[in-house]
Amino acid sequence: MNKSFRIALFASGSGTNAERFFQYFKNHKHIEITLLLSNNPQAYALKRAEKAGVPARVFDRTQLKNGEVLNWLQSQRITHIVLAGFLWLIPDNLILAFPEKIVNIHPALLPKFGGKGMYGGKVHEAVKAAGDMETGITIHLVNEHYDEGAILKQAKIAIEPTDTPEQIAEKVHQLEYQYYPSAVEDWIMK
Repeated sequence: MNKSFRIALFASGSGTNAERFFQYFKNHKHIEITLLLSNNPQAYALKRAEKAGVPARVFDRTQLKNGEVLNWLQSQRITHIVLAGFLWLIPDNLILAFPEKIVNIHPALLPKFGGKGMYGGKVHEAVKAAGDMETGITIHLVNEHYDEGAILKQAKIAIEPTDTPEQIAEKVHQLEYQYYPSAVEDWIMK
C-alpha cells in the first residue's frame, strides 16, 4: 500500500528529534518519513537516518535558494516538511510550494523568546535570565519569518528557581520527544 503522506525532515545537528520521528512513523499506515535533508555535512542526524534506512542528502545555502532542494522534494513526492532542529530561515520558494505544509518546533512558549538568533541554549539562557517559572515548546507552522507561523500546539513545564539553563534544556527536550511526532501526526491527519 502506498502511504498517502510523505515527510521530509530537515535537521542541522544531532538528530534526536529526527530519530523520534523515524521510530514513531516506522509502521504508520498513512505517513512515511521519506527523506532527511541537512545543511551540515557533519550532522549526526545523517547517521541516524542511515541507521533508520531513511535516505539523506546534504545541501548548501545556494541549493536551498536556487530551487535545487525544492526539486529534490518534488521528485520524492514530499507532501509535508518537518523541521527537526533546523536553523536556517526557510526560503520563499519552499513556503510557496508547501503552503501551510511546513512545521517547526521552538524550545519556548512563543511569542516569548522567539525570533532570529533565538535557538537552542540561547533560548534556555534567556528563559533563566528572565526568571520565568515555566517554559515549554511551541509547534507551529512555518512562514517567511522566524517563529511567527500559526501555533498548532504548546506544552508547558515548570522551572525550579535552582534549574540551570542545561537543566531547563533537558526538561524541554523531554517535551519535544513526548509531543512533536504526535502533534505532527494530528496536523497531517486532520
